[in-house]
Amino acid sequence: MGALDWSRLILREDGITGGADHLAEPWAVPLQEARLSTFLVADRNVAPVDDASTDTTDAFLSGGISDLQARLNLTNLIDGDKVHAGALRQFSRLFERLGLPLQQLDQLVLALRQAKASQGTDSSAPLLPPTLSQLGWLGLPPATVAVLAPHVTLLPVRTPVNLNTADVDVLWAAIDGLDTAGAQKLVQTRQARHFRGLTDVSDQLDATIQLSADDHAIASRYFEVRGRLRLGSATVDERSLVSRQGTTVTTLWRERGVF
Repeated sequence: MGALDWSRLILREDGITGGADHLAEPWAVPLQEARLSTFLVADRNVAPVDDASTDTTDAFLSGGISDLQARLNLTNLIDGDKVHAGALRQFSRLFERLGLPLQQLDQLVLALRQAKASQGTDSSAPLLPPTLSQLGWLGLPPATVAVLAPHVTLLPVRTPVNLNTADVDVLWAAIDGLDTAGAQKLVQTRQARHFRGLTDVSDQLDATIQLSADDHAIASRYFEVRGRLRLGSATVDERSLVSRQGTTVTTLWRERGVF
């Protein structure tokens, strides 16, 4: 809970300034593992030995924030009761790049379409998974889910890809006509200076490549927050999905487990 509160505060402060979201901002710097007692001292202004709640000498806290719009959003695949052609092209390229069978993508799209159409009213239709960890509900084997996990997300609404934070694989998949060299060039360029608008990105691309505000962006609304508490050999992990609208940061769900 402390890691979540810390993350929401950082995202709120970042929202005050607005503008682009990129990997040189404070939210992108992970909270390295540190003794929990040091946080208690700072919070309560007491020495650890005076804290009667529990022995925190060997307890360590760590955490981090990830931009979920650095990934392809599975929600983009279905538009109403139809398959979104642009999103399907993006996911086809991603499956190709990751060496995954396109038949599995066809199966995924069909299951997503059935799940969205039924909304739980049809017992024969698959359930719509609330998080990426339940993607197996749609018939994908665990090995495929594991390969996809760093590159895809499942958000409540359609979202564009943040070109300031996406990795080479996602950039290659998200932009029609982009090759590997072009994706690597974008990453190198933004390391020197982040993109402040889509025109900054277009300036680095071939004139035949077009960007769209529906599919591409330089800022984000959805983030994943992870926190870990370690005590000896035991650990407690928790992750949360948060949505930021202006300076309002809302927690949409939390789950605890092994990630």
